[in-house]
Amino acid sequence: MKNEEIKINTPLAIDEIDFRVQSINKGGYATVLAYKDARADMQRLDDVYGVTGWQRLHTRDNHNCIVSIWCDDKKQWIQKEDTGTESSAEAQKGLASDSFKRACFNLGIGRELYDYPVIQIKLNSNEFKVEGGRAKQTWDLKLKEWIWLSEFVDNKLTSLIATDNNQNVRYSFSLNKVKAARSQPTKEVTKLTLASKTDPAYHKAIDYIKSGGKLSAIKSKYKLSKDIEAELKTL
Repeated sequence: MKNEEIKINTPLAIDEIDFRVQSINKGGYATVLAYKDARADMQRLDDVYGVTGWQRLHTRDNHNCIVSIWCDDKKQWIQKEDTGTESSAEAQKGLASDSFKRACFNLGIGRELYDYPVIQIKLNSNEFKVEGGRAKQTWDLKLKEWIWLSEFVDNKLTSLIATDNNQNVRYSFSLNKVKAARSQPTKEVTKLTLASKTDPAYHKAIDYIKSGGKLSAIKSKYKLSKDIEAELKTL
């Protein structure tokens, strides 16, 4: 059973993962969703347990799915169950497929997808347009035809690269670069000192407060002397 668990948890090959545009903002950045389909789950179950070593059962009108795998050590079926949601295209078929995929997540199939970074791709000017205040694609990007490369260490995604049909790199993620960026010390913003009424900024601060500006905005930019701060509070 232990070896089977290692195999079942092995990340899916990149060609078993599908990608689709989830949304596009007005600036032309597309948020891309990485997901698995039911065929990837069935193939992984066949590969690990054999076609007779697992079974699925749908209940509650396909809302729930129970996936069972046979354990030779315990001589019994081990079950995992989860609930799905309907798809916009074929409600019942989509519901059955989604509940099955979610149950397989419980077994560890494709669980690495939860660790994927937010994939945002800058669209070219001819790939999207803004109508009625909303951005949309001008044609299908055909993400499935792009070349996607991934690397994993201890089942954790460490690298993801996407190249389009014109061999242009459109997305690149490296966990090492992310860790390096996070390890950099935060630069402390040095505040300007506003301690004298002869400072030109003093009169600008007064005008700003009188026009409805907030003292907190000035304090975020300047290190105020006590007498100047007290005066600005009275305005």
